[in-house]
Amino acid sequence: GGHVFHLLVALICGLMMWELIGMLRPGVLHLQLQKGVVTGVAVFLAAYLPVWLALPVLLLPIALGYTQLTLHRRIFSTFTAMIALSGFSMMLVRDDLGFGWMMWLVLVVVVTDIAGYFAGRIFGGPKLWPAVSPKKTWSGSVAGWFGAAIVGLLFSINAGMGVQLVIISILMSMASQIGDIAESAVKRKMGVKDSSNLIPGHGGLLDRFDGMLGAALFLLLIGLIFGFPPGLG
Repeated sequence: GGHVFHLLVALICGLMMWELIGMLRPGVLHLQLQKGVVTGVAVFLAAYLPVWLALPVLLLPIALGYTQLTLHRRIFSTFTAMIALSGFSMMLVRDDLGFGWMMWLVLVVVVTDIAGYFAGRIFGGPKLWPAVSPKKTWSGSVAGWFGAAIVGLLFSINAGMGVQLVIISILMSMASQIGDIAESAVKRKMGVKDSSNLIPGHGGLLDRFDGMLGAALFLLLIGLIFGFPPGLG
């Protein structure tokens, strides 16, 4: 927690931006470094600002980079917002709600991924979106939702909450899968297998955090609109 966690999240977000620019503008190393640093700094500063001021700071990398990218501007803007806002969301969860809720967020994403992987391999069946992600199946997606529901149920019992948390966990699982598919779509469009080779044998940070981008962004949105956790504001 604290400054160390903020720095870690900012570093991860900066590296994900470095990977994104590397896919959209391969070979332009100075632009990768510049956008990575700007995004990381924006995410770190946002942790110490009120929400009304943090949000414009988080979106500043889009404004600064939009004019420098003549191609794939929509992809750049969308994923820059996802990276910066999801990083901010993780810091809010850790700072305002504590370690337990941060673990809930992580476990929903991880269980969604693991349950989907094994169910897809065991049961197979119709593909979810073969043109974008040939390996993902409907059976895997549904298994991910069930896994997230179990995580939500266990946390709701521990926290003395109702079925709202189970429903939110399922919706967050869906958002996690959308993040995964969105990143797969970008890689397919750019003709790359991995977002980078930062993690030998596993690709890049975007490949590892794609589900977290969707889930954390979803949690930020419902938190801003409805308050979170349900009933606690």
